[in-house]
Amino acid sequence: MEDIKDLIDKYALQNAVKYGSTPQVDAVIKKLLGEHKELRPRAKEMIPLIREALEIIEEMSSKECEDHLKKIAPELIEDLGKRKEPQRGLPELKVEGIDKVVMRFAPNPNGPATLGSVRGIIINSEYAKRYNGKFIIRFDDTDPQTKRPMIEAYEWYLDDCDWLNARPDEVVIASDRIETYYEYAKKLIEMSEAYVCFCSGEEFKSYKDSANDCPHRCSEPSENLKQWADMLEGRYEEKEAVLRIKTDMKNPNPALRDWVAFRIVKTSHPRTWERYIIWPMLDFESALEDHILGVTHIIRGKDLRDSERRQRFLYDHLGWTYPETIHWGRVKIHEFGKFSTSMLKKGIEEGTYTGWDDPRLPTLRALKRRGIRPEAVRNFMTSLGVGETDISLSLETLHAENKKLVDPKANRYFFVWDPVKIEIEGGPRVTHPPIHPGKEERREIKIGPELYLCKSDLSDISIKDRIRLKDLFNIEITSIEPLKAVFVGVELEKIKIIHWVPSDGITIRVLSSDGVIDGLGEPLIQNELGNVVQFERFGFVMVDSIVNDRTIVYFTHR
Repeated sequence: MEDIKDLIDKYALQNAVKYGSTPQVDAVIKKLLGEHKELRPRAKEMIPLIREALEIIEEMSSKECEDHLKKIAPELIEDLGKRKEPQRGLPELKVEGIDKVVMRFAPNPNGPATLGSVRGIIINSEYAKRYNGKFIIRFDDTDPQTKRPMIEAYEWYLDDCDWLNARPDEVVIASDRIETYYEYAKKLIEMSEAYVCFCSGEEFKSYKDSANDCPHRCSEPSENLKQWADMLEGRYEEKEAVLRIKTDMKNPNPALRDWVAFRIVKTSHPRTWERYIIWPMLDFESALEDHILGVTHIIRGKDLRDSERRQRFLYDHLGWTYPETIHWGRVKIHEFGKFSTSMLKKGIEEGTYTGWDDPRLPTLRALKRRGIRPEAVRNFMTSLGVGETDISLSLETLHAENKKLVDPKANRYFFVWDPVKIEIEGGPRVTHPPIHPGKEERREIKIGPELYLCKSDLSDISIKDRIRLKDLFNIEITSIEPLKAVFVGVELEKIKIIHWVPSDGITIRVLSSDGVIDGLGEPLIQNELGNVVQFERFGFVMVDSIVNDRTIVYFTHR
């Protein structure tokens, strides 16, 4: 409880220093439970403790609050100094004393890149380019059980990097380097900075929560080396033993107390199969690799501060200097809500989604297939900057960037959904509308006595009504059922304008995040395979394929 009181004091003082006044209870409890999720079941117990702390702070001056915070938690003062309002574009890095900037993006290849991971690819590669540095892709694939890697995903990530013009200078796969991690584990055991722990999860939690050493912490290095060798030889079962890094069992933050570096996982790995059964935890593997690869700057989510603090213990044990760190807030895209790779994979396996490129998914593969340009994605991500403030925005922002790129180039075509046939008496039998408002080129459409219109355009049509068929001529309705009309001239009139498709129109299926839309389109659309075009009045689409005489297009955006 004393540890919890210390945490409350820190966060309450941090808020008071930041805003220059005594904080509200809600602000402190939100911060406390956000940083320490293990306390959420005890939220009600926290409220009276927070009120006690705030009563004391209310009697303190701003200077006294700041001085006390510097004394008990100087790192929180540093955090306040780093916090800035979100800014567009990328701020400069701290590069004083650094010969060559080395940035890394370290995905877990348990699925393809999503909009969330794309941010890491682009920003890290942009910084490497800016400082003429090095950009590394490192696959942190050391969890064959919970976040099991997909063999295809390794190549997918590299393909996505190429597409985004973010080609890595080096590619590293953690599962290829397990022996190196074992060497460092042995070294740490010999230094008496790591030990084999046989406590169950519940047992160690009781020691951790009470800030007491577990009985295995004081074992001699020689004994730990023998137990470590036994682990490697497979003499223990899963969860029977782990290797822990020594930190400080009385650290005010329980999450930092003697954390697990290696655990036993006997699930086969898709790359190394059964070769290894002792796997490093991400905090250990990532910390080592950042040093081995010479990473100078790390960009990570602000929710990973405890991960960084754990890793700093490891760096202190080994006498290393930790890289410069930038923390950024989360980006939430309204249209996608909460998605996880495991949720997406389950949806695909159950048939909810057609695949990783289903237009309803937030994957880069889906965005590419929809016709989103890589330059639009880059502009979108760099405009968000790297501030700590969480960002919540609509996908329309990305669409606006993409429209700037595709609108000047995308050819125009007619498309009607819920098509209704109309017979027209008289009129020209060919028309040449522009292929694009900014181009001189024109397309030829041959006209027969029958055309197809959108059913929704005919809801308020009556006999004798005059309508203009876009880029064609004017007609007058002579019958509703069946629908018939007569040609009445080509001169522009102030009458309703609707789109149409000739009688030899091709079958179109539009796949979108809202579902499937079937209709008819101009025959020339089939010449646009692989291109983004605009269906007039409907929106931009990527012409994907022709399947059984049906042209499949993916809806891009309006």
